[in-house]
Amino acid sequence: MAYTLGIDVGTYETKGVLVDHEGRVVARSARGHQMLIPQPGWAEHRPEEDWWGDFTVVCQTILRESGVDPREIKAVGCSAIGPCMLPVDAAGVPLMNGVLYGVDGRAEAEVRELTERIGQDVLIARCGNALTSQSVGPKILWLKRHRPELYARTAYVLTSTSFLVQRLTGEVVIDHYTAANFAPLYDVSAQSWVDDLADDILPLEKLPRLLWSNEIAGQVTEAAATTTGLAPGTPVTAGTIDAAAEALSVGVDRPGDMMMMYGSTIFIILRAAERVADPRIWYAPWLFEGEHASMAGLATSGTLTHWFRDQLARDLDPVEAFALLAEEAAASPAGANGLLLLPYFSGERTPIHDVHAKGSFFGLNLTHTRGDMYRALIEGIAYGTRHVTQTFAALGQSPSRLLAVGGGTKNWLWLQATSDITGIDQVVCEKTVGASYGDAFLAALAVGSLQRADISQWNPVAERVSAVPKPAYEKGYDLFRRLYEQTKDIAVDLS
Repeated sequence: MAYTLGIDVGTYETKGVLVDHEGRVVARSARGHQMLIPQPGWAEHRPEEDWWGDFTVVCQTILRESGVDPREIKAVGCSAIGPCMLPVDAAGVPLMNGVLYGVDGRAEAEVRELTERIGQDVLIARCGNALTSQSVGPKILWLKRHRPELYARTAYVLTSTSFLVQRLTGEVVIDHYTAANFAPLYDVSAQSWVDDLADDILPLEKLPRLLWSNEIAGQVTEAAATTTGLAPGTPVTAGTIDAAAEALSVGVDRPGDMMMMYGSTIFIILRAAERVADPRIWYAPWLFEGEHASMAGLATSGTLTHWFRDQLARDLDPVEAFALLAEEAAASPAGANGLLLLPYFSGERTPIHDVHAKGSFFGLNLTHTRGDMYRALIEGIAYGTRHVTQTFAALGQSPSRLLAVGGGTKNWLWLQATSDITGIDQVVCEKTVGASYGDAFLAALAVGSLQRADISQWNPVAERVSAVPKPAYEKGYDLFRRLYEQTKDIAVDLS
């Protein structure tokens, strides 16, 4: 038998799957970790423990429980949250915790300064994106200014996936899809690193070598084999950000295909026919040369449901809590009995890009129940999602097919409310394993075992969610938009 291994490091959990040549999952494992919040507006992971440590434990567990000879694994694919910023020394040792993606807004001043210096129009023309909390370039400049002693020792700046690949192979690489988030250091037309827009951020030789996600970065080293249990010499792909691997796992392949990932954040990827340039959304070359993707993401989604469970449902069994909360919310009508939630608990990413945005329940009275509050939470996330899908529509980028994936698809209330509020039908595939499954598929592609169209056999469509328009949601969405606009100045003052 021939197998491929996929492992993904997420915001709160690392998941891995071992897949045979027909797409059957023969073993899986998961390991949880925490997102660190050293201070408001910051978000970090421990690279040794949360990234590499999780990877090795999950890998060892899969090999042990499957009984598969490691030599039968033809390739390994990995992905992780991103884009992240991790400085390492010449030996590849992390110099600090990994600074996470757009939920970390520490480089607000650098974003503003670089935008003023370079000009937003130039940034969009050259880098494909406006600078936001998602951008890695400003975070490197933050490192230089606020941690100069670490910056001086930095040999490379990696992202989370780069760190995993470096530990596995010794190679320092990054895929183009991830690199596009390193603005203003990546030119989307030239598809190369550049420093002419800002030569004071980082010498370009300290950035990883660029590859496409279906290229082999290197082979498992003897040292990595000893740690993971993999066979030395096993090919390893360049990898990518988890959301892109997740999109691949459900068959986002043709222009017009859109993935909606229900994870710690809502993340959306549209496989675009051409490059779309607009400051409200993000652009990147897709995983394969010559293709394009447009992206958007909320800052807090699944993270917010975890917060609600941990703070307001401590009386419930943690394993059963989400199902029970969904039952309580189902007893509340559409519109949550007049209760609104702004889901901006970590600021907000697309389309408003406001690091000062604040979360809030609005309209509370003494008749409201926990079920009303949880329904308002689900609806607030869905209203934020509609704001994104309306932005895509305004750019002429409405999806021809919307594929839902991620742990949140098990929450039927969230899934249905999202279709009802956005007015878009959704498709759910048979396997909602997520990014690790996409990693295994990408590994098979990289070694020539499969063609891209084979994903439809690996992961066929299982169900469809049809949108049911509701007047309460039309009113609720209008109030949601007005509530943010009328309170955003207060949010800045609170910051």
